[in-house]
Amino acid sequence: MITVFGSINMDLIATTERLPKPGETVAGNGFATAAGGKGANQALAARRAGRYVHMAGAVGKDAFAAEALALLDDAGTDLSLINHVDGPTGTALILVGGDGENMIAVVPGANGQVTPADAETAIGRMNEGDILMLQLEVPAAAVERALSAARASGVTSILNLAPLIPDAPRLGRLADIVIANETEFERLAGQEGMDAEAREAALARLHAETGQTLIVTLGADGVIAIRDRAISRAQGLKIEPVDTVGAGDTFCGYFAASLDEGLDFVSALRRAAVAGSLACLKAGAQPSIPLSEEVADRI
Repeated sequence: MITVFGSINMDLIATTERLPKPGETVAGNGFATAAGGKGANQALAARRAGRYVHMAGAVGKDAFAAEALALLDDAGTDLSLINHVDGPTGTALILVGGDGENMIAVVPGANGQVTPADAETAIGRMNEGDILMLQLEVPAAAVERALSAARASGVTSILNLAPLIPDAPRLGRLADIVIANETEFERLAGQEGMDAEAREAALARLHAETGQTLIVTLGADGVIAIRDRAISRAQGLKIEPVDTVGAGDTFCGYFAASLDEGLDFVSALRRAAVAGSLACLKAGAQPSIPLSEEVADRI
């Protein structure tokens, strides 16, 4: 079983021919709303991959709350660990340029009210060998308590080191498996501007220090990881991206689902990389597309 402990947002998505520079206004050519939040995105991706998923977090008591949970509910995600708190549901303001790149501002709302006690409640519903997935869009104290409780309970923890908050390097050391993009990994390693050789050396160094499984997503260059002292690589699909929003969350959700299903580590990496690529092929897709069959056809 997978429990995702993290954020739930309502995404407000505007598309533009290109992303604006600081202080610049550009004309938009489209607008949409979508359920989001890194936690909810990853939970939905894992559920779409065919696994049983609990979502733990919080929404507000506003008009966005039901809409933010609708896709999770429709997919059959267990929502019994979600609190409804006073105040607004979390919101993400997203700009997507014509090349598929994006800029995102997140207003935490109810996500900021997730507590260490909520973490203990979530872990208390889990069994040894279950998988806990976390991100950094809820308070660091709650994430830290969840990671500590998971380790004490024999639960496998996966921390996606995003967004890159100041506590990220410290919290990253507490997880069994860490997933980071290039920038996040550089912060974790304390070394900026890595080339491929330096990145591999840093992976080996950190793995030797902590024994953790470390995964670095590299966009079009695929994924590099280290586990049990062995370096592994996986490639996604060669595509022209339409929208990269949600691609990293899709990777995380499919990776967790693949491990929960019993796939070996390298196969899980490969399946997740393909899923992340496919999520980029439709504007505003998020991981809400039922990708399972298409992923299976591509690996």
